[in-house]
Amino acid sequence: MKAHNKFEGIFAITVDGNEILGTRNMTPGTSVYGERLFKGSGQDEYREWNPNRSKLCAYLRKNGKEYYLKEGAVVLYLGAASGTTVSHLSDIVGTRGRIYAVEFSARSLRELVQRLSSRENVIPVFADATKPAQYRSLIPEQVDIIYQDVAQPEQAKLLIDNAQTFLKPGGGFYIAIKSRSIDVTVEPEIIFQKERAILAKAGYDVTDMRDIAPFSDDHVVIAGKTG
Repeated sequence: MKAHNKFEGIFAITVDGNEILGTRNMTPGTSVYGERLFKGSGQDEYREWNPNRSKLCAYLRKNGKEYYLKEGAVVLYLGAASGTTVSHLSDIVGTRGRIYAVEFSARSLRELVQRLSSRENVIPVFADATKPAQYRSLIPEQVDIIYQDVAQPEQAKLLIDNAQTFLKPGGGFYIAIKSRSIDVTVEPEIIFQKERAILAKAGYDVTDMRDIAPFSDDHVVIAGKTG
């Protein structure tokens, strides 16, 4: 068990000769989505971060270039689903950080609340991520990072609309692009480059794009910052 040499708040765990990623469990003894727990020194406990269940973890496992997370960071998470990745970000940003977890599915949000009710740094927001003006009053601050995983046709535009509303100057973003949610008739690489171009045209500094297969097929994660 050792702190990762590149990613703050993430730990390298050796299991049966293989290295996996993990985060220090904010709620020891509790597994959020069936992930394995590992005892560290003292009272510390670590949670396996499964790249097959988390596109951000897949990005990091695929040698992602950009890493913006740190203790105390404020994150806007668009498409929070039932809280798998949110829970690991909660571990990383710690008690001084906050995660505004936006989800449109009432069922998924209920699951997130049930799973993460003991984590005071997670603020669930029941809202449509395509309409940031409707939840502006629920997020009373600018954020350091936006993470987006919303499978809908205009994915880059959705990020831009939220970044213009919430992201601090110089703030970082990650966006998971699912090509099949945009157009099943077009080659994924063409779609990925088009979405990247939309972000660049809007003035965002796109610094990395990673295919995250085999963890998620027909997906890339794009990372960058506000210009």
